[in-house]
Amino acid sequence: MRLVLALTLCLVAATPLQARAAEPPVILVVGDSLSAGYGLLPGQGWVTLLQQRLKGEGYGYRVVNASVTGETTDGGVQRLDRALAQHQPAIVIIELGGNDGLRGLPVPRVRANLELLITKSRAAGATVLLVAIRVPTNYGPRYTGSFQKIYTDLAIRYRIGLVPFLSDQVAVDLALFQPDGIHPNAQAQPMLLENLWPQLVPLLQRPR
Repeated sequence: MRLVLALTLCLVAATPLQARAAEPPVILVVGDSLSAGYGLLPGQGWVTLLQQRLKGEGYGYRVVNASVTGETTDGGVQRLDRALAQHQPAIVIIELGGNDGLRGLPVPRVRANLELLITKSRAAGATVLLVAIRVPTNYGPRYTGSFQKIYTDLAIRYRIGLVPFLSDQVAVDLALFQPDGIHPNAQAQPMLLENLWPQLVPLLQRPR
């Protein structure tokens, strides 16, 4: 009787572990309106298109979009611990800094926040892909240059993947923007994904 009870307890304890092992690895996207799909219909944003492409090419990942419109690196740092604990991602895509730049927040502060996002994600066992942000020249070339240098410096220091600019081709075509002239429209979303995909693929486990 004791042997049967012991075996039963072992099976009960093993079941959650087996269920977790069977779950697909998670790609966590931590971004702002560019990733949150601001102004788009459900399913139109590049993050949703990423999930579709992963599935179509046989990669067994589940994409979790933890992006928030208007988010800064400050907010990203505040929310990251909970997201990491909840989703236990294999990969974290960090797309933040645009709103910091628009507000002219100090470069050292933005750098420190991005560094925290990277180190926290890596400490949780995730591989990091950093998306570089370009900011308008409103605050002068010195600020703009220092801001953009953050991303290349961090990518080199931590040896992580870097997407040079998510909306590279989009930025030069006003027809690819929403009426506000800031956010890419639905037509632009596949182009955003195309800019990120080559940097993401090396981080993925090959399809079985």
